[in-house]
Amino acid sequence: MRLYAGVDIGSATAKAVLVDQNGKMLAHVVSPSGGNLSLAAERVLAGVLEQAGACRADICTIIATGYGRESVADRDKSVTEIACHAKGAHTLYPDARAVIDIGGQDSKAIALDASGAVRKFEMNDKCAAGTGRFLDVMARTLEVPLDAIGPRARAADVPANISSTCTVFAESEVISLLAQGQSVERILAGLCLAISQRVNSLASRVGMSPRVIMTGGVAKNSGVVYAVEKALGLRITVPDEPQITGALGAAILARLYDTRP
Repeated sequence: MRLYAGVDIGSATAKAVLVDQNGKMLAHVVSPSGGNLSLAAERVLAGVLEQAGACRADICTIIATGYGRESVADRDKSVTEIACHAKGAHTLYPDARAVIDIGGQDSKAIALDASGAVRKFEMNDKCAAGTGRFLDVMARTLEVPLDAIGPRARAADVPANISSTCTVFAESEVISLLAQGQSVERILAGLCLAISQRVNSLASRVGMSPRVIMTGGVAKNSGVVYAVEKALGLRITVPDEPQITGALGAAILARLYDTRP
């Protein structure tokens, strides 16, 4: 058995994907990553090997990516999230020409060429605004489960105006809006709109063209996806498991990295 592993250690979740020489795939996710990223890497890799009924010796190559990629023991190579999300999106959708990735601590807009190679990208990794962390903070403030944000935001008649792009100030703004009697649905819609505006700022510097793929855990939030579609003026495709796209790309690169016959 010849297996290839991609391990994506993010600030919020750890993901591992195994592919064999024929491209068959298995994935495992550990959430949250926790404070010990090395342990998270061990756990997620052990989890996907258990699913496969395989052992560490069956893995020919490991490529690590993500925020904590240097914490992956026995990795053969580390590759940036940009390259891995591009490869993963293009593997799932060969006609992909752009990727929007919203992770726990950063967001990215990536333009691809016809072969799936990165043509241009922009990244926000200096501020939590427009990321999964932003949504986590607001969900706690509003006492709304993360998986309820999308449906409730879509139910709003109009979005509330969230003027701040800073997570700390936006949280204060949300509290003020609640005190003014604004509905939770309108506030959630306003937060999704604020994220979409942040993403659109990145995308406009890159240049988005169909087909646009949205990756990362935030892609599971229908309110954010809807807001980003409106901001870009483009339809967005969300994979069935958007958070494993980077790990998939890393696993595909691991298979390409193996030059043995």
